[in-house]
Amino acid sequence: MRFKGLMSAVALATLPMAMSTAFAADAPPLSDDERAQAKQIYFERCAGCHGVLRKGATGKNLEPHWTKALADGTKMEGGTLKLGTDRLEKIIAYGTDGGMVNYDDILTKEEINLMARYIQHTPDVPPEFSLKDMENSWKLIVPVEERPKKQMNKINLKNIFAVTLRDTGKLALIDGDTKQIWDILDTGYAVHISRLSASGRYVYTVGRDGLVTLIDMWYEKPKTVATIRMGSDARSVDTSKFKGYEDKYLVGGTYWPPQYSIMDGETLKPLKIVSTRGMTVDGEYHPEPRVASIVSSHIKPEWVINVKETGMILLVDYTDIENLKTTQIDSAKFLHDGGWDASKRYFMVAANASNKVAAVDTKTGKLAALVDTAKIPHPGRGANFTHKQYGPVWATGHLGDDVVSLISTPSEEKKDAKFKEHNWKVVEELKMPGAGNLFVKTHPKSQNLWADAPMNPEREVAESVYVFDMNDLSKEPRRLDVAKDSGLPMTTAIRRAVHPEYSQDGSEVWISLWGGKTDQSAIVIYDDKTLKLKKVITDPNIVTPTGKFNVFNTQFDIY
Repeated sequence: MRFKGLMSAVALATLPMAMSTAFAADAPPLSDDERAQAKQIYFERCAGCHGVLRKGATGKNLEPHWTKALADGTKMEGGTLKLGTDRLEKIIAYGTDGGMVNYDDILTKEEINLMARYIQHTPDVPPEFSLKDMENSWKLIVPVEERPKKQMNKINLKNIFAVTLRDTGKLALIDGDTKQIWDILDTGYAVHISRLSASGRYVYTVGRDGLVTLIDMWYEKPKTVATIRMGSDARSVDTSKFKGYEDKYLVGGTYWPPQYSIMDGETLKPLKIVSTRGMTVDGEYHPEPRVASIVSSHIKPEWVINVKETGMILLVDYTDIENLKTTQIDSAKFLHDGGWDASKRYFMVAANASNKVAAVDTKTGKLAALVDTAKIPHPGRGANFTHKQYGPVWATGHLGDDVVSLISTPSEEKKDAKFKEHNWKVVEELKMPGAGNLFVKTHPKSQNLWADAPMNPEREVAESVYVFDMNDLSKEPRRLDVAKDSGLPMTTAIRRAVHPEYSQDGSEVWISLWGGKTDQSAIVIYDDKTLKLKKVITDPNIVTPTGKFNVFNTQFDIY
């Protein structure tokens, strides 16, 4: 997988970073061309975990005070290990047991050496991004009054899968009934999530380059009707869902600049920007508190906005955006992804650097619990099911540990009162073959819990998914070799099996087989009851597929 010629696809091309004023004199030399190449690779592959300013979050701090060896080659100073080029090359190439993937099959040796040298220099600082900048980037391609008044196709929109084609900057919309690609649309680079309108008509995507696209599925072929850029690095969007506010607003959070933006839900017209810079839960100022994830409450006109570096969870009331009312909840660092419990009252979010899951009671507007978990929880949206012994539970996997943790969640059902003593405790840990899990998934009509492990350095593990039988969780999970089942020839690069996603009716599970940019990738589909292979989608346009979002399940937060 190579990264040459991609700058036109990412925000850094139109928003050039302000490079540091001078090269570090005692750091390894870099030419201007090398620095530009390294900056691009860092944005595409490193900034998400380590931060634009390299202060660390899910990934380690990469500032020069410990990445740069001393001029005389000394590796220690005042008890601090100085990594230096050789050690950094090994870390980048082979990964770590803390969840960092190996890059020896992604970058060339020359690129690995380049990155080892680059991160010993002072970080480059991107520009800010104002409301005026958003307005200048906004493109209303089709006004609302010119759009269809009814669905103009016969597609079952509820079972459409929005599939991220990471390195092409595109989104595939695949018909879940026929398994045919309906269309492929240009989006931002490396779309992180797709979210659905309350009606299920519109798909909203956000790329890691900060580009938001609004796709209308009522046309005969889906059509992008508006775009806007929120900044130079982004991860999350969601609409307003509460009755009377359905899709009136869209909110989006950026990694850079650290802020969230409110837009018109049907046109993406920018309305307001709110900075997230400020103090952490530890009482220290942080210059880069990124918006990690956003969800829309089902019971109040509020968004739940999670600010990674500060450990603050914001409940933002959108009934009056000119006079925003925000409830600030202290939790723990560093906040990442999360999802709703089965009742959709409690939002569960991973504070992965603290090895905790924070639970927010959106009814009372208070922190319900901080639950200790295994190392580096990474739930995606998590998974909800009823445990035979402990009642309703929400599951998360881990980047840094070989277990799936099951957390007991409250229920207002009388039949679940007997489980109250277990609430907000990890009641069971399901054994995985290794660390490196990104996503767990189940469905109300399923008796299976699916877990991937794409960040594991072992090929056999990373190319497989693991299926737990919820009727008997004492059994080892069944391993499905997704790469082998795809029928694709083995390559030097690992094809990582990632992101199980259910069909609307819960009968199928779709897995992305994420190969190199120049290798054929695939979507591999299994029957959920029999675990037998049903279909492999290997169209040449399926390039580096990652997240897949079923319209119905995403629309109603079913996981």
